Amino acid sequence: MDRWILHVDMNNFYASVECLYRPELRELPVAVGGDPQQRHGIVLAKNQIAKAYGIKTGEALWQARQKCPGIVFVSPNFERYLRFSRMARDIYYDYTNQIEPFGIDEAWLDVTGNTQFGSAEEIAQDIRNRIKAELGVTVSIGVSWNKIFAKLGSDIKKLDAITIISRENYQQVAWPLPAGDLLYVGKQTGKRLHVYGIDTIGGIAKANPEYLRGWFGKWGEILWTFANGHDTTPVAECGEESFVKSIGNSTTTHRDLENEEDVKMIVYVLAESVAARMREHGFKANTVSISVRDSELDT
Repeated sequence: MDRWILHVDMNNFYASVECLYRPELRELPVAVGGDPQQRHGIVLAKNQIAKAYGIKTGEALWQARQKCPGIVFVSPNFERYLRFSRMARDIYYDYTNQIEPFGIDEAWLDVTGNTQFGSAEEIAQDIRNRIKAELGVTVSIGVSWNKIFAKLGSDIKKLDAITIISRENYQQVAWPLPAGDLLYVGKQTGKRLHVYGIDTIGGIAKANPEYLRGWFGKWGEILWTFANGHDTTPVAECGEESFVKSIGNSTTTHRDLENEEDVKMIVYVLAESVAARMREHGFKANTVSISVRDSELDT
């Protein structure tokens, strides 16, 4: 029996939540991040209107202002976002206890065999409708037999959409997409793949895995596995947290971090996500480690 995995991504999450509390901003370009009063920091999130101006997550507030002089900056309120994240999680629990968070606004759900709620697509539709009605925000949901393609599906159609990537259509849906759309293919990996003549997910899938291993080490073979839909990684089941020995989060920024303020904001966001998961499960930590990878992929 095939697994059925959902990946739920709340659209423009921080900005969407802020616009719920300030409805007068809904028709304006809005970005969350930094300190608007001091005019420094970076964009953490933006709404769809700001996105249309080319505003990108990770760029400096002054750069966003240059692109869109009328943009409204809002300071982040992480307690508010965590509350909405928990409310969304409560909805997910109605369908499965196999829920694995991927940041504050995304999660994988394993709904395999949950026939009492209908098909995986029907469950996705129900979750989509409930989050919109009960929380006031929209989600994109990817449905597939593995976590990698489920995540890819939630990224293909943004804003209140469901995308199904099945064993029957994955070569038509996933393979033509840019290699950088595959989870864990960052900017530098994408550049190196391009040097070797690989620019699509299908290119990774069709490449000789031995060549990929030679170019990228073990990671190259993992990318080949992902691109071919062979990922069998399970969705973490509720209750497994007691066996977790570490909690972490990471990100690849849209641009190089150029100053202390850039670094401070990124570390703050990642630390808040990790701390939220620790608080949720009553964990305490003895050791904190920080790993940094530069543009040459040296760690």
